[in-house]
Amino acid sequence: MAENTTTTTTEKKKLFIKTYGCQMNVYDSERMAEAMGGAGYETTDSPDDADMILLNTCHIREKAAEKVYSELGRFKGLKAEKPDLKIGVAGCVAQAEGEEIMRRQPMVDLVVGPQAYHRLPEMEAKTQEGVKALDTDFPEEDKFEKLKRRPKAKRAPTAFLTVQEGCDKFCAFCVVPYTRGAEVSRPVDRVLTEARDLVERGVREITLLGQNVNAYHGVHGGGDMTLAGLIWELDKIDGLERIRFTTSHPNDMMDDLIEAHGTCDKLMPYLHLPVQSGSNKILKRMNRSHDRDSYIKLIERIRAARPDLLLSGDFIVGFPEETEEDFQDTMDLIKEVRYGQAYSFKYSIRPGTPAAERPLVDPAEANDRLQRLQALLGQQQKDIQDSMVGKEVNVLYEKPGRLEGQMVGKSDYLHAVYVADPAGKIGDIKRVRIVESAANSLGGVLI
Repeated sequence: MAENTTTTTTEKKKLFIKTYGCQMNVYDSERMAEAMGGAGYETTDSPDDADMILLNTCHIREKAAEKVYSELGRFKGLKAEKPDLKIGVAGCVAQAEGEEIMRRQPMVDLVVGPQAYHRLPEMEAKTQEGVKALDTDFPEEDKFEKLKRRPKAKRAPTAFLTVQEGCDKFCAFCVVPYTRGAEVSRPVDRVLTEARDLVERGVREITLLGQNVNAYHGVHGGGDMTLAGLIWELDKIDGLERIRFTTSHPNDMMDDLIEAHGTCDKLMPYLHLPVQSGSNKILKRMNRSHDRDSYIKLIERIRAARPDLLLSGDFIVGFPEETEEDFQDTMDLIKEVRYGQAYSFKYSIRPGTPAAERPLVDPAEANDRLQRLQALLGQQQKDIQDSMVGKEVNVLYEKPGRLEGQMVGKSDYLHAVYVADPAGKIGDIKRVRIVESAANSLGGVLI
């Protein structure tokens, strides 16, 4: 049947989405916007213009729920001025808090968990009838298949693509198994279809996402395929020039994935592989299922396959029962491994997790440890960035720079690089020699 293209005078409604947290939430927000586009909404950058405000929340950071309630409080005046304004909460805080959000903030019209956001249009329709909408189920249907296909609009040259969700590891500090559910991998053919669609729209680099992405086992033919197998299938797509993935668990870093880092040209020399602590005692209390030595040996194997790989990690300091000796074990591991990038946090309680019931480290001591750890990581990051001066890298241009004729993009190693290139266009990949190392970026010249 031919599509009805009759022009109407009905203006599209405006949707404002504020995204918190991880890359997967960024991806989810894009898909929410697409789902709501089918319900007559277009996105806006300002909540003041919106007919619907949606907070896509993250439960990883400290006091995440309280920050969401605080943010909602800021919209009370706007809601009073615009009674028809719809306000929704999505994501992991929505999953964890459920009805409590509506109880504490009655102005909220809908609450939807991260596994049910494909139902947003029908939930929004209920709110238009004056009915509150709540959905924090883990539905059996595949939300990705229920979402409308992406429109063929031009895209930025880099994109996220969720291939796996949930986690079965149950680390003692983490809420992901409770908010995102058990590990589920998307079928290979569906991932490849979405990847080809992104490339048709101008994407040249795809980052594969998962709470535990290297545990990926997607249905393929009569069996399943590992993440390495999926990467090799993506490698065949013409126009896709770069592949990355995040976030990984050391226990799922299989031989074929290590080998792919050394043999697949499109797989970038960057790996985010969190260890969390360098103390075997703390790793055991965290339920990490790996120890210090196994992690270090794993890094040695990966670097043997790809010697120039830039390693990124996560660290938690002040975990319950952590002593100064435990902390020094972490510092020693960092010195041995060397990280080009890292994320570090002071432990904070996540209600409902096993660690939440344990005695806390003195906050002043935890703060001091975090400062010392971040100083070491910061120096390592600077040293590795400075070592890039004089080397040649490929840079994918993502946007114009601040100066006339300047382009800014990412290197193979995910460093931000600025280049004088008046003829350069977004999406170009240029060979560049690094000539300068600034605070958070590198300067290069075209070769």
